Amino acid sequence: MAKHEAEDHPELRHSSTKRAKQIDADTPFNELLSQLESQDSIDNVKNVVHWFRSKDLRIHDNKALHNASSLAKQKSKALLCVYVYCPEEFEWHGTSPARSDMIVQTLGLMQAELEKLQIPLVFATAEGRKEIVPTIVNFLKENDASHVFANFEYEVDELRRDIKVLRDLENSVQVSLHHDQTVVVPGEVKTGSGGPMKVFTPYQRIWLGLVKDSPELLDTVPHPEKNASMPDIKGASHDVPPVPKNKQFDSEETKNRIRKLWPAGHQAGIDRLNHFIHKQIEKYAKTRSDPSKDSSSRMSAYFSTGTVSVREALSALRSYNSNSADFSEKGASPGVYSWVREIVFRELYRQMMVVIPHNSMNLPQNLKFEFVQWEDDEEGWKKWYEGKTGVPFIDAGMRQLNHEAYMHNRLRMNVSSYLYCNLLIDYRRGERYFAEKLVDWDLCNNTQGWEPSYTVFNPVSQAEKNDPNGDYIRRWVPELKGVEGKAVFSPHDRLPKAEFEKLGYPRPHVDWKETKQRCMERFKSDMKDAEP
Repeated sequence: MAKHEAEDHPELRHSSTKRAKQIDADTPFNELLSQLESQDSIDNVKNVVHWFRSKDLRIHDNKALHNASSLAKQKSKALLCVYVYCPEEFEWHGTSPARSDMIVQTLGLMQAELEKLQIPLVFATAEGRKEIVPTIVNFLKENDASHVFANFEYEVDELRRDIKVLRDLENSVQVSLHHDQTVVVPGEVKTGSGGPMKVFTPYQRIWLGLVKDSPELLDTVPHPEKNASMPDIKGASHDVPPVPKNKQFDSEETKNRIRKLWPAGHQAGIDRLNHFIHKQIEKYAKTRSDPSKDSSSRMSAYFSTGTVSVREALSALRSYNSNSADFSEKGASPGVYSWVREIVFRELYRQMMVVIPHNSMNLPQNLKFEFVQWEDDEEGWKKWYEGKTGVPFIDAGMRQLNHEAYMHNRLRMNVSSYLYCNLLIDYRRGERYFAEKLVDWDLCNNTQGWEPSYTVFNPVSQAEKNDPNGDYIRRWVPELKGVEGKAVFSPHDRLPKAEFEKLGYPRPHVDWKETKQRCMERFKSDMKDAEP
């Protein structure tokens, strides 16, 4: 990357493809597993600590928390809970105000739940990202902990953090990490030759078979048991941390609107899940691609923060599915099968993060795309993120994102394709914009969703197929509310010039057919002889 690009667009910074291949060959995940296995066992149990991360914010069906509680109860010791608060970490990941606010609200709700069990949840502050490891290590030592439990995070930075924690503790505290984000452990779905499965359809087939044959994979664990008394804690605060200053909402109106759309906490997530299963899921297969129907579960924000576990959701779905864990096309209704399919995508994305770790290093999975020469179209970029490209389906999606901190999945595919194919703007800028806006941002999902490809979505035919009456467009692009019939999908081309100009809606920034051709030629020429 040129120096000026790194200065103007820090979101584009990344390692070299050579370094990416080195990381893929010697993964941090395997290094962490090796470190965990080489620990000395500590039999003298003192205080037991559970370390909450930003992807497991619940006390219900939390594997690491459950195991920490079990050990504490067995040895008649205290269970302590800690969350390491690092404002710089929110900035590093581009965490949106909506997600930041949900995290902080959820922490407060969890603390109140745990207080009833006389289990403290405290907050250890790390001023910078480099201080996270010494902060948690010092906390464990200061509070005479012999054991610390946490759940795996699969991204490179987080794996390296845990490796450093183990090294700095030098066997003074026993570390136990648990697989909690997925039903099937990442990396365990194999091909016939024994390698990790990377293709969705065969992955889905194997995953469905594993769950059907081993329904206990969906079993949940209870919340922690009550402490005998509330223990004292050193080196941390009982005050729930604030949302970092640069991650706060731009107005009170925005905060109230987003909180109403996305109420925080486990119970809010469970209420939404139950409503979807019992009121919407049977229509899901037919309507899931029509954004005007809004038939998605909207559970993604609760899954990404771990406020509700995927096991918990699928366990509820199993009860609905006649107590059967057969979620195949033969074993479930079309709606149930289709929704589980989306969860299987989520599981595959975590598998891919483990087996191709450079996915979390701001590099494309297909490293040849790193050699594409992107355009510097600042006018197009601004029109894209403001929802003013002159392409109704694209603009509707971006305006929904800016208003709700959420976007229907069909639109996510279309707006990303339009940005890096038709505008030829580096996909990483869009990926970062999503992170800074979405309430349900998740690095595994986001990187996979933004992975560049040769597929160029046609936003007009996509709108005609998936928003056939134009209701979604008319909702989010009010300039087109009065446009009748199919003209709403491409008003610049389908309305008389004078009629179009009265709408106050912009003409298309680029010609779709011309820019598709440009994209195909650019990709082929730049990637033809590329050697990552």
